[in-house]
Amino acid sequence: MFNNPFFADISTYSPKKTMSFYERIFGWKYDKTNNYFTAFSGNTVVSGLYETPEKFKQMRMPHFWMTYIKVANLDATIDKAKQLGGIIELNYEMNGFGKVALIRDPQGAGFTIYEGDKLKSTRTENTKNTLIWNELHVSDVTKIIPFYEGIFNWQIVQNINGIYEVLNNEGEYIVDIMEIQNQYKGKYEYWACTFGVDNLEKSKKVILENDGHLINNESNRILFTDNSNEAFFFIKEVKSYIKGSSKNI
Repeated sequence: MFNNPFFADISTYSPKKTMSFYERIFGWKYDKTNNYFTAFSGNTVVSGLYETPEKFKQMRMPHFWMTYIKVANLDATIDKAKQLGGIIELNYEMNGFGKVALIRDPQGAGFTIYEGDKLKSTRTENTKNTLIWNELHVSDVTKIIPFYEGIFNWQIVQNINGIYEVLNNEGEYIVDIMEIQNQYKGKYEYWACTFGVDNLEKSKKVILENDGHLINNESNRILFTDNSNEAFFFIKEVKSYIKGSSKNI
């Protein structure tokens, strides 16, 4: 479905070190094509990984997980993003793959949009070792609501807990936006990914044993950085499921 998060990959200065971490945490195996690494859980593609481009190394951008959002028309989305205060960091077309652009919203949080049919959705509802949720952490939600509603036709509403829920144009709840002050989240605005696990405590132990860092322990999920101490990700316990029953978004 267009204008939904559907994929994620990680930008890292040290691919081998990062791959080793996630192989131990989630049991992923990586396959390299050109300069891009695709992560598999069994025979299923679950995420991607690439070495941080030199441009961003020079800017000393941190390691980060990138959220991808599928769009029907990349060029039109870019035009709207520019009009609404976004910054286009990268914009390119790959023969036989599709169009890709990296955009920063008005507060600086980066995400990628994709137009094409080669990159498939890897987000599930309740499958272990897969991407199960995406959310945006910003210091001032009011500065980005018009931007996201404008480029993706989203409806953003605040619930009773203060979290902003994102509904797509069919009314489906697809994303959270959380307003978090910099003293708690650091200076960066960022999109965060949640991955499903069988058992929170067991996964927590493995993450800490492999140089991950616990940032925040919530009631039903935990926020970590990986062994770079920079790339944020959540883990959340998922229910048992019958093979083939998980629903891709």
